[in-house]
Amino acid sequence: MIRLIGYFFGMACVLFLGVAAAVAIYLNGVSKDLPDYAVLAAYEPPVATRVHAGNGALVTEYARERRLFLPIQAIPDRVKAAFLSAEDKNFYNHPGVDIFGLGRAVVNNLQNFGSGRRPEGASTITQQVAKNFLLSADQTMDRKVKEAILSFRIEQAYSKDKILELYLNEIFFGLNSYGIAGAALTYFDKSVTELTTAEAAYLAALPKGPNNYHPFRHQQAALDRRNWVVDRMAENGYITQMDADDAKTQPLGVKQRRSGTHLFASDYFSEEVRRQIIGRYGDKSLYEGGLSVRTSINPELQLAARAALQNGLLDYDERRGFQGPVTTVDISPDWGVSLAKAITDGKAPDLRDVPEWQLAVVISASAKSAEIGLRPAADGGGKVTEERVTGTIPADAMKWAYRDAKGSRRTAKGPDGVLSPGDVVYVEPINEEAKTFRLRQPPKVQGGFVAMDPNTGRVLAMVGGFSYAQSEFNRATQAMRQPGSSFKPFVYSAALDNGYTPASVVLDAPIEIVTGGQVWRPSNYGDKDGNGPATLRTGIEKSRNQMTVRLAQDMGMELVAEYAERFGIYDKMLPVLAMSLGSGETTVMRMVSAYAVIANGGKQIKPTVIDRIQDRYGKTIFRHEERTCEGCNANSWANQEEPVLADNREQVLDPMTAYQITSMMEGVVQRGSAAGKIHLTDRPVAGKTGTTNDEKDAWFVGFTPNIVAGLYIGFDTPGPLGRGSTGGGLAAPIFGQFIEAAAKHMPAEKFLVPEGMQFVAVNRKTGMMAMEGEPDTITEAFKPGTGPADVFQVIGGGEYMTQDQILDSSPQAQQAITSGASGLF
Repeated sequence: MIRLIGYFFGMACVLFLGVAAAVAIYLNGVSKDLPDYAVLAAYEPPVATRVHAGNGALVTEYARERRLFLPIQAIPDRVKAAFLSAEDKNFYNHPGVDIFGLGRAVVNNLQNFGSGRRPEGASTITQQVAKNFLLSADQTMDRKVKEAILSFRIEQAYSKDKILELYLNEIFFGLNSYGIAGAALTYFDKSVTELTTAEAAYLAALPKGPNNYHPFRHQQAALDRRNWVVDRMAENGYITQMDADDAKTQPLGVKQRRSGTHLFASDYFSEEVRRQIIGRYGDKSLYEGGLSVRTSINPELQLAARAALQNGLLDYDERRGFQGPVTTVDISPDWGVSLAKAITDGKAPDLRDVPEWQLAVVISASAKSAEIGLRPAADGGGKVTEERVTGTIPADAMKWAYRDAKGSRRTAKGPDGVLSPGDVVYVEPINEEAKTFRLRQPPKVQGGFVAMDPNTGRVLAMVGGFSYAQSEFNRATQAMRQPGSSFKPFVYSAALDNGYTPASVVLDAPIEIVTGGQVWRPSNYGDKDGNGPATLRTGIEKSRNQMTVRLAQDMGMELVAEYAERFGIYDKMLPVLAMSLGSGETTVMRMVSAYAVIANGGKQIKPTVIDRIQDRYGKTIFRHEERTCEGCNANSWANQEEPVLADNREQVLDPMTAYQITSMMEGVVQRGSAAGKIHLTDRPVAGKTGTTNDEKDAWFVGFTPNIVAGLYIGFDTPGPLGRGSTGGGLAAPIFGQFIEAAAKHMPAEKFLVPEGMQFVAVNRKTGMMAMEGEPDTITEAFKPGTGPADVFQVIGGGEYMTQDQILDSSPQAQQAITSGASGLF
């Protein structure tokens, strides 16, 4: 018996050694292919980039995986408790693999063998970290063995808190959310610290199978799983039974956060930010780098800019009649289904960023009104509901549409002459209780708008068109358009900076320029014959083309080109006389930036939509502010002088010249080409209109002491806007609406008068010093050493003309000199 026992013992030892050797060889082979777990120390998960407005409001997020990284110290204990109870209650006690949990899983799997249930894996949080970060998700024995080996090694290299931090920031929760911080925002629109016990338990239930516990499609399963987690939290002592009972009575309370842009009306602005970040740091940094971007956008001013531009575009468009319905559908079976199908098929585009409008289908039309059916609602599954909502468009609410915009002069008598059953149109509520609406249509004319802080170059508002959903092309930064007469202030600035004064007189009369055998005859808008001699102030206030060409010719276009490039309007300007009238192409952004130089006293600025960018660790990697501050970081106060910001920006324009041209452009608003269009009385406003050949573009750019804004209106394929469609008639009122709204958010200030500036009363017509009591005078600003002319001299044709010469050649000048009250200037 002893010999037999010894024999079996020997056989067992040999077998054990053989198995041990086989296991050792297998583990050695498996271990050779294991990834380096040391990479976890430098782990940087893909994190969303968040873009904020100047006031801190969230503008938008960019991410491939919607994740925000949180250190373990920032995650509340109740949230950690929920995940430990759901996934690994012995996490802080086991060495990486839970032997007891593994034993339970083996027993349960044996009991469930043949039942069709998925086998339990018994993976600890450490094992899940090993799988998620370093291994594939293959359901194989090799992977499980590798997972266990890596878990032991990870536990030896990292603290339990570090492992839990990696887990909570990496796991997928469904709805394209990754990490606990992203999940809290996606499911409940709140931060992790605000999560209740019930909400934390539901999020802890999701990693096992987000689709299985979907809050809308599988609500009961989600509730059951959440309540199971709550029970485990109570069982493990993290919460009391009373707290558990209360949590289980709570509804899921999922409030799914809307993805995409969060700040209304900021689509064009945020897209410009996106392009700039990609251009600076690349695509991966934007979508995975976790950047924190502080932008310059002012939400209040952005809304004001959107409203002003949209109102202006709609006003122009509606004055030209109805373009026809968006599409036409068959309403005989069910108008609700037909309308919904037209929207789904894209035949009736949904202008999501114009929420004031709704799509509707015409059910019937009469001489007094049109009955419409509104876009039907949809249930949670996307199926159109049975409810049908109708309303009416009164005849008075669509009078603008009685004229056909397709070129015909015919006019309708009522709604039945414009709309037919089945027409799909846009409508806007007039009275929601009475279910009355006004007819709307997306305008074909477009425009771009930019508002900026003239002292810093920070873009406060940007609108690139009527609707981003209609067209993503940003006309504020991408559209190259002719600025027309809005370029003239830079011609006059060059003159004032080089010896001319606001009282210098230039001949306003027909002129011919011969170049290469071609004759060019510039003329004033609506006045080809000119009005004789006039001061520079009159020339800019009345936007005299012939005067501007003569002035540019007298100075030399090389000088004008130099100033245009210095202001940043053009990179390289062709020095030809036609360019003095704004025939070159530039953008709204560049024009507004150039006007900002005048508004701030001549300092160069760099326009920016981004104030600062921080990386995922909070380190500033970009800052727009380039000014330096000597002594701002002193360790202590030792009676030293108060530190000041050193302004190292280039002085592009003499501050006195900037004030002179500003004063002249105030005249444009008060009595010139924009007179009566801007109604702001508590602060000064300066600006300039612009209208290009054949009225293809209408411009206005203007400013107060603390904000500059500009815009253009025109068709994307340049074409005539129609006779009388000028910068003063179309663009200036839009600027006026915006600046009146903006003034409510900014203090009233006056334009700064440079020290040494002298003020002298002059005759408006002759530019000569006015005598006391003389009518038709104005106080002009002169630089030291300059002043009104002692004799009447006129610049024209490259020569200075004396008073006698003008009297001999121009009846208008005779009248101006002798009476000073011709009214022609």
